[in-house]
Amino acid sequence: MSKLLIIKTGSAPDPIAAAHGDFEYWFLEALGMTAAETRVVDVEAGQALPVDRSGLAGVLVTGSPAMVSHRLPWSERAACWIAEAHESAIPMLGVCYGHQLIAHALGGEVGPNPAGRRMGTKRVEFRPDEFELLDDIEPATDLHVTHFEAVLRPPEGTRIAAESDGDPHHALHFGNRSWGVQFHPEFSSDIMASYLELRADLLREEGQCPDTLKAELKPTPDGFRLLRRFADRLESSPQSMTADRARSAS
Repeated sequence: MSKLLIIKTGSAPDPIAAAHGDFEYWFLEALGMTAAETRVVDVEAGQALPVDRSGLAGVLVTGSPAMVSHRLPWSERAACWIAEAHESAIPMLGVCYGHQLIAHALGGEVGPNPAGRRMGTKRVEFRPDEFELLDDIEPATDLHVTHFEAVLRPPEGTRIAAESDGDPHHALHFGNRSWGVQFHPEFSSDIMASYLELRADLLREEGQCPDTLKAELKPTPDGFRLLRRFADRLESSPQSMTADRARSAS
């Protein structure tokens, strides 16, 4: 069976990992997949990405505490691999750091967001005609975010699929079957609350009120729905085969 490759670009902070587990587990739950259906490669820890991509159903690039603009060696190696995977038209989704890393890999510009740090539940405005993963998802929906950097200039030929206050490139279609989202579709409200608690002092130093941001948290079921739509598009995956059978029967 082909597997979804999860490119792990970092880990959750220790207090959050102790309470909620690490990044890959959040994605498995949100995608509705099992560990047996995925392969995790921790590039931040130095693990090598596969040379042969023939056994991959798709690629998901996680978030990270790192900064794409720092161009760390492991990140730059991953960017080269991602650029090649994009050219092969394998289904690929980048989330937060992963979104920025795909943009960087394909020639875009990533750096500190001029609007500053974004955290909490934010309204994201999608352009349905530009984003194929929007089945059953409202064009304007609330989603969880936590990031300091952003895509400042998308790669040439990229279509802007969503924007939000302070993030004009919040979701991008890079062409082929590669997408990126700045928000965290894998976050539950509890995980988002834990990040706000952990960054409370930093937010106050930057003029934001963590208590207000926490009070404004909302459920974000459309994040999980978007990840399920991505799972439906994986090559030779149980989800895509089920969807193919359903289409044939209709």
